[in-house]
Amino acid sequence: MSPTSDCIPLAAKFRPQSIDDYVGQQHLLGIGKPLRMLLDSGQLHSMILWGGAGVGKTTLAKILAHHSKAYYIELSAVLAGVKDIRAAVIQAQVARQKGLQTLLFIDEIHRFSKSQQDSLLAPVENGSLILIGATTENPSFALNNALLSRLRVYVLRALDNDCLNTLLTKALVDKQRGLGEYQIQIAAELLIIIAKSADGDARRSLNVLQIAVDLAPEINGVKIITANIINEALQGKISQFDNKGEQFYDQISALHKAVRGSSPDAALYWFCRMIDGGCDPLYIARRVIKIASEDIGNADPRALGIAISAWESYARLGTPEGELSIAQAIVYLAVAAKSNAVYMAYKQAMLAAKNSGSLDVPLHLRNAPTKLMQDLDYGTDYRYAHDEPEAYAAGENYFPEALKNSLYYHPVTRGLETQIKQRLDYFRQLDAEAMIK
Repeated sequence: MSPTSDCIPLAAKFRPQSIDDYVGQQHLLGIGKPLRMLLDSGQLHSMILWGGAGVGKTTLAKILAHHSKAYYIELSAVLAGVKDIRAAVIQAQVARQKGLQTLLFIDEIHRFSKSQQDSLLAPVENGSLILIGATTENPSFALNNALLSRLRVYVLRALDNDCLNTLLTKALVDKQRGLGEYQIQIAAELLIIIAKSADGDARRSLNVLQIAVDLAPEINGVKIITANIINEALQGKISQFDNKGEQFYDQISALHKAVRGSSPDAALYWFCRMIDGGCDPLYIARRVIKIASEDIGNADPRALGIAISAWESYARLGTPEGELSIAQAIVYLAVAAKSNAVYMAYKQAMLAAKNSGSLDVPLHLRNAPTKLMQDLDYGTDYRYAHDEPEAYAAGENYFPEALKNSLYYHPVTRGLETQIKQRLDYFRQLDAEAMIK
């Protein structure tokens, strides 16, 4: 019989029962840290546990309830509704009559609608129950402000490889809840491989170990786990990447900032992280086009064309060939001269357009296709730039009169914008001389 044939996942059987068994989150549970002090005082408050999958949110909630001897109710936001919350409040009232606090744990609380979240406001506010919500999403976006203001947010971090290795080692020797009653042979370096593959997720690491044990042949009563067994157990591994979730936006932000910071190596790394995690390459290609305008601009106008070409190349070639075109564009943008002058000018001009009202177009700039318009002086005194010296009408105003002489575009002294700046400075000097005349 397989050591794990009782159908209960190892991750469930080996869930820590006390704070001493809990692995990781020392920034919260170490001596003198917030949750440790909360546990020691026995005075719980409502909170949100925010962190990725498998970092110990549910386990920590159960330990808090057990340690404080609170009546524990667990709901999943996927299945529960307002009716279930009301039922929990009634149970809490009964528990209070017995002198017990009630801890309501809601997994994936970000899935609750606004009305469902609102139903929690009163019982949290009046102390009928202590709410612990678990979420993988940024609470700032996932929860409404009224509920969030009543809760304290604790951020749980992905478990590092040392923590996961410790967890796996404990699971192998624990005879009551782990695999300790069986003879299992596995090299220390293979445990490290499992830990690294789990990507900070304790549940995933234990699942891989369980699969490896099930796959391993038994020789003379000993389950022997080899590198090949581990490779089989790891098939289909997916890197942590929650499409359109917190990590999604963090990683695309890191890619953008690496390009802006002229770090081609880091930019490529984040690109590959996102591709490896299942991100749509066309999304990244569109973001690269935005970067070309926002951060390179006229310092190197070729960047925009290269970004668009990469997008079109991927659309034609698909995966994996087209991904190389996007990588090429990312590297080019990272090493290109940088300027956000157009981006800043656009924002300032847009602000001016919104704040200045419906200013009239000056008469000399208006088109005059009819005799009536000509009689109204449309187009009168317009100076055709190509008829002027150097094709520049010095001193001419192209703004509404109220915005005359406004400046939004300030080229930098990098790349092609160095020459653009020199040219504009020369034109402005001509304008100044024309005003004197």
